[in-house]
Amino acid sequence: MSARQGDAAFDKAGSKVLKVSLALLTAAVIAVLLIWKLAFIHQNWEVFAAVLLLASLAAFFVSFERNNVSSKDIGVIAVLAALAAVCRVPFAPLPGIQPTTFLVIVSGYVFGARSGFMVGAVAALVSNFFLGQGPWTPFQMLFWGLIGASAGLLGEIRPQAGRAVMVPFSIAWGYLFGWLMNIFFVVFFIKPLTWKAVFVAYAASFPFDTLHALGNVCFYLLLGPQVIKVLKRFKEKMTYVEI
Repeated sequence: MSARQGDAAFDKAGSKVLKVSLALLTAAVIAVLLIWKLAFIHQNWEVFAAVLLLASLAAFFVSFERNNVSSKDIGVIAVLAALAAVCRVPFAPLPGIQPTTFLVIVSGYVFGARSGFMVGAVAALVSNFFLGQGPWTPFQMLFWGLIGASAGLLGEIRPQAGRAVMVPFSIAWGYLFGWLMNIFFVVFFIKPLTWKAVFVAYAASFPFDTLHALGNVCFYLLLGPQVIKVLKRFKEKMTYVEI
């Protein structure tokens, strides 16, 4: 198989994974809404979180298995996920500043939706071993994974995207990540759950979401083009096959 054929197969698989990711996100939102009426799940959040986590990750592990992922692919994902996790820890005292989001975006943009999702999901899980595990972990895994998956789709649509595309994309996910995590927060921690309480929760998170978005932009402007260039060169060498 040539390098071009390998890239085409990789991108095709990534597109399928992105569709699964969006379906899982929709299912997660519906499940969170249903939780208002399901007392058992509300009282046993660990069951709901475990089911959501297994459902979201299972599709991607199956995708890895069916597409015969090479040891090189696994190695790249492991290294990028470890880097994203490690970079999150020292920035934890700074509210909203998340270098993990930047690294997940560039990883997905270069290596595709499938790898991007896995980098985001694994980075969230690993970093929380240092910052604290809890019912929020599966949601962070899913939503950071979706950031990587959507960046992979962006890479397919705009493979030569510059600042005009990447900066708005980074800003959008700075806010979207916070808004999605707020769904988890208001359902599990706000009692009684009213529209006023939901509005207050989202308003309170807005400054932190803004810092997240601005941090994404700063990381991209300072490091983005250089990191993407390095990752693309590595991908070219990794996918090159002598016939």
